[in-house]
Amino acid sequence: MLITKDSKGSGGLLATALQWINKNLFLICTLAGVCLGVILGLILRNVSVSQDAILLIQYPGELYMRALKLLILPFVISCLIVGTATLNIKKNGKIAVRTLTYFFITSVINVILGITLALLIHPGNPDIKFNAGKAPKISQINILDGFLDMGRNLLPDNIFQAAFQQAATEYTKDPATETVKKSLKNRDGTNTLGLIFFCLVFGSVLGTLKSPKKQVVIDFFQTVYETLLQILLGTIWFTPIGVGSIICGKIISVSNLGMALEQLSLFILCTVGGFLIYQLIICQLIYFFILKKNPFQYYAQFTPAILTAFATASKSASLPITLRLMDDVVKKSQRISRFILPIGTINMDGSALYLPCAVIFIAQINNIYLGFGEIVTIGLACLFASFSSAAIPSAAIVLVVMLCSTINAPIEDVTLLFAVDWFVDRFRTVNNLLGDCYTVAVVEHLSQKELRENLEEPSQFQEDNNDASKAIEIETQFGTKLDSVEVSVTETEKAPQNGSVIS
Repeated sequence: MLITKDSKGSGGLLATALQWINKNLFLICTLAGVCLGVILGLILRNVSVSQDAILLIQYPGELYMRALKLLILPFVISCLIVGTATLNIKKNGKIAVRTLTYFFITSVINVILGITLALLIHPGNPDIKFNAGKAPKISQINILDGFLDMGRNLLPDNIFQAAFQQAATEYTKDPATETVKKSLKNRDGTNTLGLIFFCLVFGSVLGTLKSPKKQVVIDFFQTVYETLLQILLGTIWFTPIGVGSIICGKIISVSNLGMALEQLSLFILCTVGGFLIYQLIICQLIYFFILKKNPFQYYAQFTPAILTAFATASKSASLPITLRLMDDVVKKSQRISRFILPIGTINMDGSALYLPCAVIFIAQINNIYLGFGEIVTIGLACLFASFSSAAIPSAAIVLVVMLCSTINAPIEDVTLLFAVDWFVDRFRTVNNLLGDCYTVAVVEHLSQKELRENLEEPSQFQEDNNDASKAIEIETQFGTKLDSVEVSVTETEKAPQNGSVIS
């Protein structure tokens, strides 16, 4: 009898373990891929690896990222249009205001946190200037031109061109007069900001149309969204191989890894410590005080998306996983998640924290005095620059170059950040991702009234059909009455004639 109970107990335990493994298989595989990539990368760093071998190691990760980039743009477009079209414009307006307000408040918190940590830890030391290795060519960028370019990209003159190019101010120096001339040109890179704005306007206006034909357009984009989601859900199963390849190749190819980590250890502590403070303390407190629920349980549910964002250093790459978790695990309203997550491209909490740390770091290694006025200027510039990062490739570093002009810091020293940016960028991306996830939870909680009203009210398409049915019914009844009147009049007219003939 005891043996039977033990066997049943062990069988139940085994079944529970297998059930847990089956439920978290993607998480286990992704975590294994990350660990394997780190271990192989550290082992192969001690071996003389040729450039061709490094290229082959990184090749699976390159294909994985290309597949995600291929699918993510039409996926975001269809998701945004469906999300905004299915919400009533009045309710959508209230939800949009809450979303943008939350984006702004959390960005302010991150900027203040970044400035505070940079001033307390003081990561900049003039003695740490060293050759950080190869870095992209850096040129001076005027901060005013940066904000003007953001406005130009918000309203692209060609929506198809916006899919692969964006407006940018370029500077050319005349060798004869040594004057700098500005010219507006298009550079390679998806104009994410313009596409998001266009899709928001298109979907919002589409949702207000009274014509029943609008449902055909909504159904089309809904079908596109569901099709791409299925393709993406199949693609993300290659995440363990892709992220392992990316991490392994990156660790092998980074030169002077030990020196960079040692010399910039305080900068890494300042930025990564700030990211962890925001993730594990500030986000959790916001969630707890507003929703009155366990925040760490909510945080743990996004582990697969967090690992993907950390491994790929791309919030877009983890978007399909985040949406699937929102629908299947967290059970959040699709109306909220489909609206917030795609426009989360402009919500860069990680960049808002990183930018002031980087700018103050550059100032400190150059012994530039920063008074209260300079600190406020850096804070405001970093706050608004973080919202424009969606329109700029290699956003964080390029924005640091632009922001150096606010304190007249030499832009050449920005090359120091390239030595560790590959590492810091992963924590920055996770912060950007979690900012969107917690926005969904807070906005959904604050929008319960609007969501209930949307469920109770019939859709516009149903109202149009009801109106049309009522009109047809009235017309039919009115036509029947006219027919009966006409018949009775005809018979009345005929009766006297028959009577007169008889008489």
